[in-house]
Amino acid sequence: MSVLAAIAVLAILIVVHELGHFGAARLQGIRVNKFSIGFGPVLAKYDGKETEYALRAFPLGGYVGFPDDDPESDIPLDDPDLLRNRPIFDRAIVISAGVIANLIFAYFLLVGQSITVGVQDVNFQPGVLIPEILNEGESPAQKAGLESGDVILKIENLTLPSSEEAIAILRDRIQESPNQSLQFTIQRNQETFDVPIIPELGDNGKGKIGVMLAPNGEFTRRKPDNIIEAFTFGAKQFERYTKLTVQGFGQLITNFQENANQVAGPVAIVAVGAQLAKSDLGNLFQFGALISINLAVINILPLPALDGGQLAFLAVEGILGKPLPNRLQEGIMQTGLVLLLGLGIFLILRDTLNLAFLN
Repeated sequence: MSVLAAIAVLAILIVVHELGHFGAARLQGIRVNKFSIGFGPVLAKYDGKETEYALRAFPLGGYVGFPDDDPESDIPLDDPDLLRNRPIFDRAIVISAGVIANLIFAYFLLVGQSITVGVQDVNFQPGVLIPEILNEGESPAQKAGLESGDVILKIENLTLPSSEEAIAILRDRIQESPNQSLQFTIQRNQETFDVPIIPELGDNGKGKIGVMLAPNGEFTRRKPDNIIEAFTFGAKQFERYTKLTVQGFGQLITNFQENANQVAGPVAIVAVGAQLAKSDLGNLFQFGALISINLAVINILPLPALDGGQLAFLAVEGILGKPLPNRLQEGIMQTGLVLLLGLGIFLILRDTLNLAFLN
């Protein structure tokens, strides 16, 4: 059931994205001839007055089709209600509406989480928790004998505070000190001891010791006192998750080699969602919000076959005063689509094999 719940969340997010495109087009009177959830063979369909609505076999995807791209359409090419014949601003609204819909939906998911299952609070305690030692060969943390569950209380003479900022303080000090010996004060169960660790130089030119970091404290939940507090919590969490997502993609782009292994495909995403749902169904709100924000950020990137790529074409058209030749646009989009599908297949195979080995 937890796997089905995770798949359902992904399917809903895709529906929300496509409904954004569809709604923005219809509200402007732009013709839409197809609305499909999923890819592959048609399981069910309904022929509306102008639009064919279809549910297809593979739910992790979808699209909105316009008569502009349909060679069998009998609508005249000069019809003012075709997407291609609308001003650039109108087309930009339609293209960006999927991203906007995902962002709005993520915000309301977080508001819904606060109302139904409560706001997660952390009763911070001194230091930073090490939930996992990363398996990177002989990392500095492994050489020093650190273990999962250890708490870093101090680095050099700097005591880490009882707050969320402790992680940033510790990370910055480690990253600023590659190949320099640092004295760590570690708490393990009831024992406290000092250990020297020399951060190694990472590919990004910063120091690292090979551990995951997490807040040290007790996690609790409380429900908001009123609806205003629920919306305020949703806004704060939305801002936090969006910043983290953008920063994550920025690190992936600027240091792809080191961060490429962190890219997850649909299989891994479903696996994570299933694990979260198994421990607490309320976690699906947070899972859905995070994935929805990630979908929005991915789609707005100026890459072929994504919404951002189409917006880039519109920007070029606005600058040049005319669109790029259709053959050139189609070639770029088809190349991008092939690369995107290839990446998707690779991630699915890799994540499936990883799950098989883990089991």
